[in-house]
Amino acid sequence: MGGMDETRSVPLADVLSVTTPTLLSARKMDGLIDLLNWMTGDELELWQLLRAADECAPALIAQHPALEGLAPPPGCSEPALRVWLSNAERQHGTHLEVARLSDWVHQDPVQEFRDRAELVNLPTTS
Repeated sequence: MGGMDETRSVPLADVLSVTTPTLLSARKMDGLIDLLNWMTGDELELWQLLRAADECAPALIAQHPALEGLAPPPGCSEPALRVWLSNAERQHGTHLEVARLSDWVHQDPVQEFRDRAELVNLPTTS
């Protein structure tokens, strides 16, 4: 097991799948899950990915400030997305070195699922 300062080379498309609302990873959810598992050092369940992405996105942008504001135009077609991504890869490289989160809080997946379910079911006050 390496130190906290170890990094992993991650496809830019996987990183952008976390820092943008668009799933750009060539491996779709697998690429996203691998990156989030790596950054958190956790084995995340599907319902934990949102929290992980919320915490990993700012960390990724802090590690790679050039990613700030880098996102495909909304409503991009699949071919246009591929063109956009290959331009981004030319600019930023096809892979980025990514470090782990230092402050990820592991939660029991079952408990987190219950907490989320309770949040969803809370009566909204207007």
